[in-house]
Amino acid sequence: MDSCALSYSLEFVAGSGHTLNVEQKTALQTSLLILKKNYKFNRVLFWGKILGLKEDYFIAQGRGEDEMQDKKNLYSFNCMDWFLLPPVTDSMMEEVSTAAKGRFIGDPSYVYELDRRGQADEEDVLTKVNEESRLAVTVHQIDEEASVIPRGAFVKSPHGLVQINRSFGGLSHSEAGKLDNYLHFSEPKRLKTKSILEMGDLNPAIDFLDELSDDIPKGSWSLQFECASNVCVLRSLLWLGLTSYHVPMTPQHGYIYIGHGIKNLDLPFML
Repeated sequence: MDSCALSYSLEFVAGSGHTLNVEQKTALQTSLLILKKNYKFNRVLFWGKILGLKEDYFIAQGRGEDEMQDKKNLYSFNCMDWFLLPPVTDSMMEEVSTAAKGRFIGDPSYVYELDRRGQADEEDVLTKVNEESRLAVTVHQIDEEASVIPRGAFVKSPHGLVQINRSFGGLSHSEAGKLDNYLHFSEPKRLKTKSILEMGDLNPAIDFLDELSDDIPKGSWSLQFECASNVCVLRSLLWLGLTSYHVPMTPQHGYIYIGHGIKNLDLPFML
């Protein structure tokens, strides 16, 4: 969620039981402005908080000219001092999925190890990965699989540049209640599999992302109206702790993740 609207945006998602205290809100409102100036970001979002056993990681995301491609993630322990997360690579993702298990510790230098040496039918490999890399991969995966925007909130230019749609006035109340009108804010994976007939109804300027209704398994999102039916709240059942909101008939929208950073792999058996 945008740092400029942090104070009242948190109230929209507080129904999940996760929020920040007054000290943390105050520190974020100051430090994120400084962060935006120092790194020359166009805008800064408060991405969320990953809960650790010793310390919690507060995550901020800086956006450049292209909202989708120009992203940088940073973390902090005290909401004041920010550290840049390393860029995610395929090899890093493989190492994290292999070695990193269980809860986050809260120490970026903590090393996860998986020793396969001497095991039958296994390669003799010792895999090591630190928690900072795991944090970067987890934030990247949640962004890829669970970041949500209402349809029309962003527009794609003919040159491929993705920017905020300044003319977006929000979904109507009836539109906001349909999962079809919410999109993943990540590179589309299922859009190219649509038939020519389905593509004919799409507007390439705003329909360039995957719809939440196409997610597998079906039923991985919970959609509800809260705050006297004035706010539409979406919760991911795949990444428990990811909450998205949209206020119908206004451009206000955003999402936040506050959780353990562990994917709910049991979801297909729970539906």
